[in-house]
Amino acid sequence: MSTAQEARNKETYHRFHDAINSGDLEVIAKAIDEFIHPDGRFHTAERSDVTAVQAQRRVWEILLRAFPDLHVTVEDLLAEGDKIVARQTVTGTNSGAYRGMPATGRSVTYHEIFIARFADGQITDLWGVVDIYSQLRQLGHIEA
Repeated sequence: MSTAQEARNKETYHRFHDAINSGDLEVIAKAIDEFIHPDGRFHTAERSDVTAVQAQRRVWEILLRAFPDLHVTVEDLLAEGDKIVARQTVTGTNSGAYRGMPATGRSVTYHEIFIARFADGQITDLWGVVDIYSQLRQLGHIEA
């Protein structure tokens, strides 16, 4: 894959996160449709039959209901061939129910790493590791 294609993949990833940081579910849904292939796969520890598009729509509905001011900062973005790797910091204030728990009003800062594979300008595979432990500890849902 050319350096130009790697740069385009990085730009696509940044544009996707610009939409996420809008906090507007309609804008995010349009970005998901634009940037994630309809048959794309979201690889998680929990097996699922849903597509990456379906999973991302659900993830952002849940997160924005719980953290309306959620913001994702891409700290590092590396490209190699048809993949990018992103190290990100997520911040937000818990002002809505989350994981069956009522809002705490607490702010959180946690980290995540994602790998995305691209084909024809769209994400076809997405793998992620999110520090849920830190998130839940900061919310007071688990002991330190």
